[in-house]
Amino acid sequence: MSAIMSEEELQQITGYKRPQDRVDELHRQGFYRARRAPSDGSVILERAHYDAVCAGASKPANEPRLRPRLARAAR
Repeated sequence: MSAIMSEEELQQITGYKRPQDRVDELHRQGFYRARRAPSDGSVILERAHYDAVCAGASKPANEPRLRPRLARAAR
């Protein structure tokens, strides 16, 4: 099993053949690390990220968390 999802798997997950449509759909589904390869434009989705999102994790544990920002009070 590869560390990167195959083209066939990505088509099954998204229902799309065009790479940018796949990336857009993956982002919509919460796979925010999906991206296009600079070399050939194919879609890259790491299997570990796919598994983590499917298991309910919003971010992998080793990624830094953003600090919440407070809204300014209206004057």
